[in-house]
Amino acid sequence: MNRNTVISIAKGLAIILMVIAHAEAPGWLCRFIFEFHMPLFFITAGYFFSLKYLNDEATFVKKRVKGLYIPFVKWSVFFLLIHNLMFKIGILNEMYGNEMGGVTHPYSWHQMQQNLWTIFTSMAGYDAFLCGAFWFFRGLFVASILYLIIYKVLDSTVSSVRYKKAIPYLICVIMLLLCGWKTYEGLRVLTLIQGGYRDMMGCFFFGCGFIFRQYAESYQAAIKRYYAIFWTTIVFGVVVYLFSHYLTANMNWRSTYTQFLSLPVPAILGFLMMYNISMLLDKKDNWLKRFLVYTGDHTLNIFIFHIVAYKVVSLIKIWYYSLDIRQIGCHMVIHHNSQHDAFWVLYTIAGVGLPLLGTWLSEKWKIKRCKRQPSRSSSESHDQ
Repeated sequence: MNRNTVISIAKGLAIILMVIAHAEAPGWLCRFIFEFHMPLFFITAGYFFSLKYLNDEATFVKKRVKGLYIPFVKWSVFFLLIHNLMFKIGILNEMYGNEMGGVTHPYSWHQMQQNLWTIFTSMAGYDAFLCGAFWFFRGLFVASILYLIIYKVLDSTVSSVRYKKAIPYLICVIMLLLCGWKTYEGLRVLTLIQGGYRDMMGCFFFGCGFIFRQYAESYQAAIKRYYAIFWTTIVFGVVVYLFSHYLTANMNWRSTYTQFLSLPVPAILGFLMMYNISMLLDKKDNWLKRFLVYTGDHTLNIFIFHIVAYKVVSLIKIWYYSLDIRQIGCHMVIHHNSQHDAFWVLYTIAGVGLPLLGTWLSEKWKIKRCKRQPSRSSSESHDQ
């Protein structure tokens, strides 16, 4: 059975868009991307949710722990340990920081210990200047498990098969109502870092992905002709752009009630736009498709390393403009002239390409290592 690679391509496109937005691309483009690129990851994750996990919760939780919690802890601890070293070698400093003027500082021994505890217990405490996108690990981890819990509770409460079919829709409605209440009253989930908005909206989008899965084949059949895909994509894109221009919203943890109301429509239409583009790209087996599938299958590595990869381009920009070398500490990229030059293109290439190159080399090394193992084992058994 051939693998359906449309979702992998969509994830590949989404992670590239994230890297573009973080690279301080032109403002209109960043606003457009922010409308849907993070919801898209939650939607694609929900796409693969299966009802079999209602009776096998342990397997689902183990997968979430292995795929999200462990990578988060491993790399958060790694960057925690090298945080002060980054100051000594000049990658970080207390002079240059983010666009708002905030800077980072070396950690005291007490701060390092507290961050370590926070990493393990709250999936927070990560190095904001080196791991700025790490909130996604916690967001998806909490959202997916929350979805499973709510679904299981409702499934055990509803006895009618007819009404059970409505559970996915009911969960989405519940999460929207809770998020609306939360943002309208300015409430916080005290047990979740940043108040829980991202996690709860993530649960809503996760549910949207599961619902879409039920209609994916029908959707593809309805717009299988090229002109249908083309025009629906244009319509979706125009609507998303209008929202980004007049009712800007994203998954910011400090979102207002108006921003909350502005998010679901462009986020869902943005997903459908990218899904349409992915269907077109999936039709031909060429290098672009293979690259996007590979990228979509390794999005976590780009989440982890794209900010560090930016530093290579920052060095080039410092040389080009004769800037203070300490500007390499800017988060996420050097802000000087960022809205007028094209360095965001180089940042994007590095932010996507370097993590993927490291991944590819690591995979090649593992394959070579595995090939050596049997020969060693056979030689050892022969000697015995």
